[in-house]
Amino acid sequence: MATSTAVVIAALFANAAIAVLKFGGFVLTGSPAMLSETYHSISDTGNQVFLLIGIRYGAQEPTRSHPFGHGKAQFFYSFLVSVMLFGIAGWESATHGYSALQAGEVHRANEPVTLLGATFDPIYVNYAVLLGAIAFESYAFWKAYQGITAQMDEYGWESFREAFRKTSDVTTLTALTEDAIALAGAGIALLGVYLSRTYENPIYDAGAALVIGILLMGFAIALAWQNKRLLLGESLPAPAENELRAIVADWDGVTELVDFRTVYFGAEELLVTADVAFESELDAATIDERITAIERALKEHDDQIQRVYIEPETSQSDRL
Repeated sequence: MATSTAVVIAALFANAAIAVLKFGGFVLTGSPAMLSETYHSISDTGNQVFLLIGIRYGAQEPTRSHPFGHGKAQFFYSFLVSVMLFGIAGWESATHGYSALQAGEVHRANEPVTLLGATFDPIYVNYAVLLGAIAFESYAFWKAYQGITAQMDEYGWESFREAFRKTSDVTTLTALTEDAIALAGAGIALLGVYLSRTYENPIYDAGAALVIGILLMGFAIALAWQNKRLLLGESLPAPAENELRAIVADWDGVTELVDFRTVYFGAEELLVTADVAFESELDAATIDERITAIERALKEHDDQIQRVYIEPETSQSDRL
């Protein structure tokens, strides 16, 4: 959790600084790509606030009304982030870029800018702001990258695609995705501004704004889909769950694993339930000892497991 918080805080400060720089660049030059990037960074800054709220709220102790804690708050607030990324940053960027394409011009793009008594070419404002944004976002991306690779090493995931599908730490996942998109967006905006000046055609600048918007909306949909699986109560991936099943089924005195279920109730917080048939000659005290030992073994095998509920059952053959 501390890693996730550090990742989000790094992204929050980076995005806030970048939003100010980009808006200043837009005010001075009127570049559609710069405005799209301003929407993007403002959205990202708000997103980090949501993620921090989710982390703080999710860390609250269980209560009578929430006996399993508030861990799913992180899933909810991460889902809100995906909605904001789509609705504010993506849609506004795309519509502004499309409007600029229709207008066929970029206001003030080639007009000299005077700032603090100095007159200079506005293209250098855009270059400086976007290069600064890339520097800030690179730092935030590196922090998120370290967070997700630490999880990959811990759980043996071999690719980012696998980590994207399996991780329950949606906070780090969201920050990584945002930062990757932000780097791509700044690069696209820089290319659009450069091509517009080189070929003296504003279509490249406006087109960059449209592409950035489409990119944001696409990743927002992917993020929403990943958060949906956890909000609805996803189980541990089958290979990892089978390892837990084997621990229970092979335990001394267990004759049958009648039922076994896992579900995430928070970021890296797993609930395990099992119905287990024991040898008929075992007394209640011995069964209790076996259950306690099984619970301990499961938690030692996977530190995501926070709660284990094992219910002694009669085997299927006995019931028949």
